[in-house]
Amino acid sequence: MKIAVVFDSAGTLLRMHRVAKNVRTGEFLDQVVSTELVGKKPYCALMVMQVDSTRLVRCPPEMLISDFITQHNIDIEVACSRNRIDKDDALDVIRKDTSARMKYLQDVMAAVRRKCRNIFYLGVVLIIDMDTGSIPYVICTGGKVYSKSTNVIKTLNEKGIGVYIASGDSMRNLSVLAKNVCVPQQCVFEISTPERKEEIVKDLKKEYDRVIMVGDGINDLLALRAADLGVLSIQQTGKCPPLLCEEADVVIKDIGEIIGIVEKLDQPYNIFSSSFRSTHLA
Repeated sequence: MKIAVVFDSAGTLLRMHRVAKNVRTGEFLDQVVSTELVGKKPYCALMVMQVDSTRLVRCPPEMLISDFITQHNIDIEVACSRNRIDKDDALDVIRKDTSARMKYLQDVMAAVRRKCRNIFYLGVVLIIDMDTGSIPYVICTGGKVYSKSTNVIKTLNEKGIGVYIASGDSMRNLSVLAKNVCVPQQCVFEISTPERKEEIVKDLKKEYDRVIMVGDGINDLLALRAADLGVLSIQQTGKCPPLLCEEADVVIKDIGEIIGIVEKLDQPYNIFSSSFRSTHLA
């Protein structure tokens, strides 16, 4: 039987540290869930900036983020939104914003570095609000690989399991992750929106007998539904959001549990049966 496992990255293969800053009030939000901020309103979007973090640090603090993006021709992609938002419309909001400054990005980057000394990578994102035409939040995300992630993928490779990564992050960070956990870059899908993750799973189902999706957030919901087996990881938070628990077939508290799930495919009973799912749900 040909099996593929698709992993989300943040919160699934990586333990993440996120800090957001409210552009209007200056308030810091620690350990924020980016997708929850986006999901509060129908026309908000998470925008990934494809830029090396060192370039952000060198910029004048009072420089507008919109000016920095325009002057340096920074590529930005829509990573997540409740409703479909056109990239050009989203970029128009960013270009016209006159409130969000580079200092805010520098502040959240510094906050994440203080919280995570052995940081694996650092990324920045913006949240835009199409209704107000503004950037209400800036967010910095830093992560490091879970201690078992590399060994899990190594074991899956040895068993002949197809391993893929589908993430809302950019290849700038994902290429480093892929190299670290030994996943070929051609098996890594960047800037994957919820719809794109679903599409990736459906495409892989044409090639494999079974496709397992492993994710941890609401942006993985469509892919969890599309997979033959949807695995929800709560290793990052220890909490099981009701909607995700309802949709997931299996809930795990440690990435190492994936090996046991795959190995059970060789046992007489069917891992995809309702009895397996009910037994393994948290």
